[in-house]
Amino acid sequence: MAKTPPWGLRWRSSTLFIVSTVGIGLFTDLFLYGIVVPILPYMLVDRINLPHDQIQSHVSSLLAVYAAASVLFSPVAGIVADRLSNSRQLPFLIGLIALLLATLLLFLGQSIAVLVIARMLQGISAAVVWTIGLALVLDTVGPEKLGTTIGSIFGFISIGELAAPVLGGVVYNKAGYSGVFGIGFAILAIDFTMRILLLEKKVAIRYKSSEDEGGDRALESQEQEQDNADEPGEGDPLIKKQEVDQYKVPDGQSRAVRSFPLLHCLKDPRLLTALLLALVQATLLATFDATIPTVGQEYFGFSSLEAGLIFIALILPYVIGGPIAGSLVDKKGPKPAAVFGFGFLVPTLALLRLAQPGGMPQIALYCAILALNGIGMAAIGSPSIVEASTVVQNYDKANPGFFGANGPYAQLYGLNSMVFSAGLTLGPLLSGGLKEAIGYGNMNLVIAAVCMITATLSFIYVGGKPKILQKR
Repeated sequence: MAKTPPWGLRWRSSTLFIVSTVGIGLFTDLFLYGIVVPILPYMLVDRINLPHDQIQSHVSSLLAVYAAASVLFSPVAGIVADRLSNSRQLPFLIGLIALLLATLLLFLGQSIAVLVIARMLQGISAAVVWTIGLALVLDTVGPEKLGTTIGSIFGFISIGELAAPVLGGVVYNKAGYSGVFGIGFAILAIDFTMRILLLEKKVAIRYKSSEDEGGDRALESQEQEQDNADEPGEGDPLIKKQEVDQYKVPDGQSRAVRSFPLLHCLKDPRLLTALLLALVQATLLATFDATIPTVGQEYFGFSSLEAGLIFIALILPYVIGGPIAGSLVDKKGPKPAAVFGFGFLVPTLALLRLAQPGGMPQIALYCAILALNGIGMAAIGSPSIVEASTVVQNYDKANPGFFGANGPYAQLYGLNSMVFSAGLTLGPLLSGGLKEAIGYGNMNLVIAAVCMITATLSFIYVGGKPKILQKR
């Protein structure tokens, strides 16, 4: 007998609502991280009365605490999600509660210790939200549409990552702390409501009628038959068996691998390259975030509001191009998008050297070059996640039960969250140090060289070695 379905079962468990909820969750995380950054120095002066010569060191320490908490807790969140929970919703909500507590502590904190605890909670929340959110997306859309979905989500959340610091500065100047945190609490309220309403598809199916369940079982049986047909048999070509054998995990693994099975997968150069793509992508986002406002101020004499408007040139192509690039990843695989995206960023980053202090012609030139970089950023939004998911899925299929009942996906996204957080931390440090030491133009040349190396590694490893290299 079917259970009484909850209110709004159909739309609460729809793919659109689940993906939108994850997107809002990731947006909230990045937005609340970014909107607080520009007001941290003022909080340390106004509330804690720190002398000015200690401000920079304490700001850096608070940023480092966030990064350290996120990096350390991401693998833990992945293991917990894969092993201890039949539902992604509960840990997803716990992550939001941690973020709410962090925001409250930042709003009310009057000591360094409270601010440190708040930043730790923010980092823990980021680890949980990114790990559980991406695993929930994969559960919902499957690997076939992962590229399109991730491309759309990353295009959307880039607005929060890139524009939040500028918006935080503008709102603080106009409305003070209450205005900044008022925006934060409003976004948290929307996020909390959506996470409460969310129903995972595997939960929603329990409420369907017995007839629907029979249809679902028939469909699942067909899908299982298709999966079995895809597996290599005695009549399959030898090459297909060899491809499967390369993902077999030998017996007698160490205790560390048995506790964290994804460690074995890290021997695979494809997975390592996919994680490198995530690191470089996050570093690029944070680099733009750290340098665009200062360039707007130094080159064009912009106010904080005008500097914020420059981000539109970068964000618009990112938001529009993300779903398009993701769709191409789903159809053609991640290699073309990764090679094109990082390769395209090499000349577009180098072109930023052309921008010089001046009036409207120089502003137009700078915005045009930023728009070109936005195209490259759109292209690199989804290859990392799709490639990493594909590699780990191959290991999961070749080793039934080795990764546990829920598979290794939350562990993978925990690792991805750790790497992405490291990139968000590395970006400002790298760009700030290089900009001060060798200038803005030369800084972009260094970042362009990193993209060139990443494009080359993508060509060699992402999606497997190309045929031209296999023959040698």
